[in-house]
Amino acid sequence: MEKAGRILCCVPETLRQFFCGWAGVFVSWLKRVPFVLEIRDIWPESIETVGAIRNRPVLRALEWLERRMYRAADHIVAVGEGYRAKILEKADVADRISVITNGVDLKFFRPGKPDPKFLHIWDLEGKFVCSYVGTIGMAHGLEVVIEAAKVLKAKGRRDISFCLVGDGADRKRLEAMAQEADVEDLVVFTGRQPKDEVPRILASSGACLIHLRKCELFGTVLPSKIFETMATGRPIIMGVDGEARRIVTEAGAGVAMEPDSAESLVAAVEHLADDPRFAARHGRAARQYVAQHYNRDVLAAGYLRLLERVAGWETPSEQSPLASAPRDAIPKLGESKTPSGRPKRAMRR
Repeated sequence: MEKAGRILCCVPETLRQFFCGWAGVFVSWLKRVPFVLEIRDIWPESIETVGAIRNRPVLRALEWLERRMYRAADHIVAVGEGYRAKILEKADVADRISVITNGVDLKFFRPGKPDPKFLHIWDLEGKFVCSYVGTIGMAHGLEVVIEAAKVLKAKGRRDISFCLVGDGADRKRLEAMAQEADVEDLVVFTGRQPKDEVPRILASSGACLIHLRKCELFGTVLPSKIFETMATGRPIIMGVDGEARRIVTEAGAGVAMEPDSAESLVAAVEHLADDPRFAARHGRAARQYVAQHYNRDVLAAGYLRLLERVAGWETPSEQSPLASAPRDAIPKLGESKTPSGRPKRAMRR
């Protein structure tokens, strides 16, 4: 880190990692090098939203630490425009914040044929499979899947099944709900699967659900699973408001549903199941859009250029691995990129 002349610190989605941002602050002070803070979730606001912490004195202390951490950073990278807006509500850092979204490995996640073995193991053969792949947590509101399955069963739609892939704090509760509602034949829980299996699972799905509980804060969230699903050429059922919905709508990559609404989920999954041409068209559009706007290699090259600028290396040498990176891969400091690639200048508060 000392040789590179920069500290990069990421704050993802757990309380323990929240304090790794402060570790970055202290190390940057000790080493006297720039500190770049990457924000992947808005803490502690998100834990308050899902009710994980309700103690007001504790929350106020965490909020103070959050604001101080933003001010201590030489530069902040947010993974979405919604996060950027939230950060600017909390700290006057408009001149040193950029948006660099998550991206996807287009070679790893790519269109493929359904895997007969996977479908056989989970008794999904001959069905339209709507998959959810990721954490099954409090924020994801996946009881909507159980309620939707009840509606589908009442309508006699046994040709549609939900496949929940992953683990988390809410999994056991949802399994109990499915058993109590007698929809275990329509809702499959596979548990955690190896990452190498995810493209195969997505390819075996007719559509993929992305969902968070309905609340204002989650409108800022941009789940990385959006890009992975789009790269495999599968249509999305988008149950997240805000920037995530805008991307899917703009790309023509699927259909939107009202978060927490079983009726809306049923309508969306039936539409895709009953109109294969519509689903295939949206899947193709998804792949095309994500390849154009969210190629991880291009985004990574832009990120490296940003780090060079923060470290004071304005012009990379010919020997630098960044020398061949696209010059317009990222915005200038204090700007962010729109999906069209045009810079959008940050405004001072």
